[in-house]
Amino acid sequence: MQCRDHLLWGIHIVELTQGIARAFARIALGHVGQEFPHKLDHVMASEADVRPPRTLHPVFFGSFDWHSCVHGWWTLLTLRRKFPDMPEAHEIETLAEETFTAEKLRIELAYLQRPEARGFERPYGWAWLLFLHHEAERHGDREWAAKMEPLARAIAARMEDYLRILTYPITVGTHFNTGFALLLARAWAERRDVKLLSVIDEWALAAFGQRQAYSGWEPGGDEFLSPALSAAMLMSRVMPHGLFVPWFEKLVLENGWLARECVPVTVSDRSDGKIAHLDGLNLSRSWALREIASAMGPHEAREMLENRASDHLAAAIDHVTGDYAGEHWLASFALLVLLDEDGRR
Repeated sequence: MQCRDHLLWGIHIVELTQGIARAFARIALGHVGQEFPHKLDHVMASEADVRPPRTLHPVFFGSFDWHSCVHGWWTLLTLRRKFPDMPEAHEIETLAEETFTAEKLRIELAYLQRPEARGFERPYGWAWLLFLHHEAERHGDREWAAKMEPLARAIAARMEDYLRILTYPITVGTHFNTGFALLLARAWAERRDVKLLSVIDEWALAAFGQRQAYSGWEPGGDEFLSPALSAAMLMSRVMPHGLFVPWFEKLVLENGWLARECVPVTVSDRSDGKIAHLDGLNLSRSWALREIASAMGPHEAREMLENRASDHLAAAIDHVTGDYAGEHWLASFALLVLLDEDGRR
């Protein structure tokens, strides 16, 4: 998909157009209902648990894995809200009505409540489910959010319990990353769960508040998140502006890491699912850099942050589709970059 010709570039400006929205919608519609190939996160207690994805997860059985299906649906609902008159909007509505039924969501909740599922999709899939519910509530003409709420509430409770036993942050650039998960979960909690919001903020401040002079070995060869920038984006929400700016300066500006190391990464083989993660790193870095630039205000580093955001997006946007290894998830990360501030939070 050659998106670049459809992007409205200013010096640092990108616009989500209906043309791009339709392309992203077609991608997501093509995989949220595609059961195979599939990678299960499934602990079996007995032979009775040997069942196919659609039986185990009647809502989120597509998109290669559970979490990708969840944020594939986030992509579809977000695009439906932003472009309600595009032809794909009706198809999204119809499929959502068929998918988000009380019975199917009850089965998803029952799966989560299995003793063997304590660590199921923790924390990445949890966070995306909360973010999906956050988006579903914006569709007041439908009952999707109300039907999804028991599952979201159960995951929120598990997130709170998890933070009480998580002594150290997980700072790899893959699904286990703590900062990215808390960023999405916090967006859900802001208007819905004061207790979870407080737990997230207190935990984040304790885990990251004294960090400085980042010098980790980033990027990792199969990572799709930046450990440093994921934590920084979370802290831009947790810390007031007057504290965040000097914290970020000490983290990656004063030591030169951002200027020296934070450049677009090379993807050698997009048919390899792990290597294809690096396209996601370019996209998630672009989102983080753009968000952090906004949080910094009129700072001397803002232009560099915005330039790096544009560079990372340009390196990845043409590769959102092409091979299923990346196609089943990359549009969600591209959409995070292209949304306006209201849509991202």
